[in-house]
Parts: sequence; C-alpha cells; structure tokens
Amino acid sequence: MQNAFLYAITSLIWGSTWIAITFQLGVVAPEASIVYRFALAALILGVFVLVRRLPMAYSWREHAFIALQGAFLFSFNYILVYLAEQYLNSGLVAIIFSALIILNVLLGALFLGNPIRPRVVAGALLGVAGLALVFSHEIADIDFSGGRGLGLALSFVAVLSASIGNIISARNQRAGLPVVQTNTLGMAYGALITLVIALLRGVDFTLDTSPAYVVSLAYLAVFGSVIAFGSYLTLIGRLGVDRAAYIGVVFPLVALALSTLFEGLAWNLLGLLGVVLVAAGNILVLSRRRSTGTPRCLAIVSRMGGTSWALVITTQGGSKLRKCSSERCSCSSLRE
Repeated sequence: MQNAFLYAITSLIWGSTWIAITFQLGVVAPEASIVYRFALAALILGVFVLVRRLPMAYSWREHAFIALQGAFLFSFNYILVYLAEQYLNSGLVAIIFSALIILNVLLGALFLGNPIRPRVVAGALLGVAGLALVFSHEIADIDFSGGRGLGLALSFVAVLSASIGNIISARNQRAGLPVVQTNTLGMAYGALITLVIALLRGVDFTLDTSPAYVVSLAYLAVFGSVIAFGSYLTLIGRLGVDRAAYIGVVFPLVALALSTLFEGLAWNLLGLLGVVLVAAGNILVLSRRRSTGTPRCLAIVSRMGGTSWALVITTQGGSKLRKCSSERCSCSSLRE
C-alpha cells in the first residue's frame, strides 16, 4: 500500500509540474531556473536533515557517487530537456522520455546485474506504444527542419542521463546510502554543476519576482523535487529501476488530464486507445507472478550446532537463509 501511495503521488506531482514549468519560461534563463529550483530544494532538505539530526558524514568515495547522481539526475538531464524543448513540443519530449523504462532495464542488467523481466519489458513496450498513440498528432507533424533533429538528439541524451542517474541512485541505495541525505547533497551538487555550466555558457542570472514565477518555483522545489524525487528514488530501491521508471509513462497522461480540465484539450479515439494501452502496460509492469511456494535451493552454506543452513532463491527472486533438518537439504523440504 505504501508503494502504491508513493507511485501515485509521484505520478500526480510530476504530471502537474509540466504546468508549473510554463510559468518559469520567459524572463529567467532555463539554466538559472534549474539552479534556483535545486538549490532551494537542497536548502529545504538540509534544514530537515539538521532538525532530524540525520547523519551526514560520508567518505570522499561516497561523495563522488552522490555527486554523480546529482550531475546526471538533477543537472545534465534538466539542462538537456530545456534545450530540447526549444526545438520540440513537450508531447514529443514526453514520448522520448517514456523510453526511460527500456534504458533502465538494459542499464540495470548491465551495471547492476538485474534480471531482465519479460513482463516489465512487455509492459514498457505497451506503455510507449500507448503514449505514442496519445501524441500521434504531434508525431505526424514532425519534420527535421528548423533544428528538430537536434531537439530529438538532445532529448535522447537527456533520457540517457536520467537513466544513468537512476542506476547510480540504485547503486547508492544498495551501498547503504539513505535517500534523504543523498538527495540533499545530490541536489546541492546538481545546482552547483548547473551553475558552473551556466556561467561557462554566459547565462545571465536574473530573478523574476512576479507571483506566478515565485509560486511555480516554490512548487517545483518542494513538490516536484523534494517530495516527488524522494518518493521516486525510494521506489527505485523497493521496486527496482525498471518497474519504478514506468512512472515516466504515466505522468504525461496526468499532465494531459490536467490540460483537459483547465485548457479544454480535446481527445480522439486514438488517444483513448493509447490510454488503455498505457493502463495495460502499467498492470503488467507492477503485477507479480504468483508464487508456487517452493523455493529453489542453491547450496548448503554451513552446519553449526547440529543445524544445516541452505541458501535459497525464492520464487519471487529474493534470496534467504533457511534451516534444514538434515545435512543434505532438499529443496522440496523447504517452504516459503
């Protein structure tokens, strides 16, 4: 139930940030807005860490991995998306970003040794196909003139950056680094890296004091960064980088639902069919095979005090240590 709540809240928040970002464009350079957003988010998380007295002492090696997470997830990713949207509409960028789940499956298998789960791959393909149907009009109108080819390339590099950030976050959690502290430091590193890139590009740092900009900035920092990223990265640790990434297919539909409510967006038959495919993919990705209750035994670990211990792989794919009554443990004698 807690995972379902985190999944829903992340999808709803990120689906609504598309509207908030529109209030960020215009007066302030995109890179400057990214710096403001993640610096503010890091400050909020830093206050929380101090009040809760959470440990923040990490080695230089751990700081290096946290900084890598910040660079790919909170800096490069966002800079590339903002640059891509100068050439492409947000619908096309959303479709490209739905490939995050495919990249997470491949990179997770390559760098983390994760199994490639056929149900997740099938669900991902359904979701991407469904999102393509929802944005079929945008796809039909695309051409490669006027820098749109560059926009596509920037979008693909952006989603690759996001996927690498996901993999690094999963690696950090496996190494025992907590989500709150790594997000605090990672967002601070991300803001600093974006600041350096912006200064090298000659970006002019201004601040829009209009209520629309200030409120949207606060929403993106508190909800879009602190809460949503905290929830999403927690799901990566619990569900895996592949299943958690399906949020990237779901939240564009939330954005479209909000656009329907507030902007009068009209739907067609292809769009509705796309929603059905996304829903079917979501069910496949998040569902689990039912356990038969009989684990597979890999090896006897040791015999201590008259008790044999066996290393067991369960039908859900987890590993456990179990006691056996005899020196030679038979898998049929072990039950989950």
